[in-house]
Amino acid sequence: MDIEKLLLHLDGLPSMDRRRFVKGIAAGGILLGLGVLPRRTAAAGAAEQDRIPVLRGRNFHLTIAPQQVNFTGKIRWATAVNGSVPGPVLRWREGDRVSLKVTNRLAESASIHWHGIILPATMDGVPDISFDGIAPGETFHYQFDVRQSGTYWYHSHSGFQEQTGLYGPLIVEPLEPDPFAWDREHVVMLSDWTDEDPDDLYAKLKKMSDYYNFNERTLGDLINDLRTKGLVNTWNDRRMWNMMRMSDRDLSDVTGYTYTYLMNGRTPAAGWTGLFRRGERVRLRVINGSAMSFFDVRIPGLKMTVVAADGQNIEPVTVDEFRIGVAETYDVIVTPRDDRAYCIFAQAIDRSGHARGTLTPDPALTADVPDYDPYPILTMTDMGMDMAGTTGKDGGRAMPHTQQAMGRMDTMTSSRDGTARERTARGPAGTGSDAPVVHVATEFGPQVDMRAMHPRYRLDDPGVGLRNNGRRVLTYADLRNLYPTPDPRDPGREIQLHLTGNMSRYMWSINGIRYADAEPLRFRYGERLRITFVNDTMMNHPMHLHGMWSDLETGDGRRIPRKHTVIVQPGAKISYLVTADAMGPWAYHCHLLYHMLAMFRKVVVR
Repeated sequence: MDIEKLLLHLDGLPSMDRRRFVKGIAAGGILLGLGVLPRRTAAAGAAEQDRIPVLRGRNFHLTIAPQQVNFTGKIRWATAVNGSVPGPVLRWREGDRVSLKVTNRLAESASIHWHGIILPATMDGVPDISFDGIAPGETFHYQFDVRQSGTYWYHSHSGFQEQTGLYGPLIVEPLEPDPFAWDREHVVMLSDWTDEDPDDLYAKLKKMSDYYNFNERTLGDLINDLRTKGLVNTWNDRRMWNMMRMSDRDLSDVTGYTYTYLMNGRTPAAGWTGLFRRGERVRLRVINGSAMSFFDVRIPGLKMTVVAADGQNIEPVTVDEFRIGVAETYDVIVTPRDDRAYCIFAQAIDRSGHARGTLTPDPALTADVPDYDPYPILTMTDMGMDMAGTTGKDGGRAMPHTQQAMGRMDTMTSSRDGTARERTARGPAGTGSDAPVVHVATEFGPQVDMRAMHPRYRLDDPGVGLRNNGRRVLTYADLRNLYPTPDPRDPGREIQLHLTGNMSRYMWSINGIRYADAEPLRFRYGERLRITFVNDTMMNHPMHLHGMWSDLETGDGRRIPRKHTVIVQPGAKISYLVTADAMGPWAYHCHLLYHMLAMFRKVVVR
């Protein structure tokens, strides 16, 4: 295709597809005649050059510094670790004492948080909670014992540095061999990149929360609804959503309109390549290191056996697809039986773009990229308005009746400022809470535009866009710890936390209170407590508690899976247990980067 024909082809594409096409060919190096600088030539596309740098051992020297990158055909500045985006793979060994000297060459303070790693509070890397941050030109010495194994990652906890590239994979080798076999492994790190300054991006969201959403309803959708639903049903449906001033298409705050989705730092056009030999068992350590993006991951033609979640071994589950939220990790094993290429396809939850890689026995082979699934549409269930009250693999328990309150209700007490509401825990370990859902005074006001009136446990729900798609999709109900529950105690008390917000004003909070106005949550050292989240918004929120495990209650108290990040689905509730065995101050927050500023709490364990 010559340049003239190429430009004519672009003129015939819708704006969104045209932009996506230009981003792809620019990164792939097709536009050389237009002066675009490709990241590498085709001859350098062998699989060995697709690997992220790897550092092993006990002693590490890491440097945070600006780095020029070109993901879209435009040169931009990123925040790199040792000159790499993503940062190098760090490989530790369980039982070792690791030493990491991190030098900051930026003009601003920086930090590194070791996500999912159990360590002393002073080594956790969260400015204003764990330490002061790393000042420009200074070096901070992280040093701690490694007491776990598995797949994790690291990232900045300073400003929006994570969005600009300060993240990388972290693998901890076990002292004893894992209880499953594989012949080869690859790290697969998913992320999202924008050419925009993150501060500008955030400012746009604050002015117009749907700035990046180009999938709102159109006249064509209205005509189609009238044909399929009829006038009355269409009118009632539109009237309901309009009264709530909400959209059934608000899936992602930031979309492929500005994001280029990366796999191991490779654009969709360039693609990442991982090699295998036919019949080998290949372990893929999948990490979602993005700032804001959920991905639905599948490998057409291959089943995936999930063997670990958030670094912890689980009873193996074979699936066709899994959704991975921001900050989660999953380890899967695949066994290619044919000498052909397979596409690792990770489509964004809103279908506005994808990351991709190729598993292949030969770098010269490529695999077809599947089409996107239909754009997901939110339902009343996702709004917490479904009154059916049914449950699935969460133990068959009916959802307790939701209550509204302005103070004390059914022995549940709320702090004066609404920061926390707690009560004596009801329900044995593993089964979740049967306490009523309580909305208190702080959730009523301009800072909250929605309250889930009938939230339910939906552990066996794969989520919007994945239901009944003809594929076997992983759900939280499938997760069972490979080993007996480390702390089988029933919880002594329960804290109910509501994830709240006002979408149109782009205001996020917990219990209607932003972090700047909130008191810390206080855990008693050694106690076993239950956290119950109620999602009063229409978005998925990945909640991350630092320093302690989140033992997800999926119905079986004997094999409770351990996670460091728990996805709370829209309009749903979820419970997990925490053993408060880590003294000190800790961060507790939504891991969506542009929510984190306000949907955040400090936890103090004493």
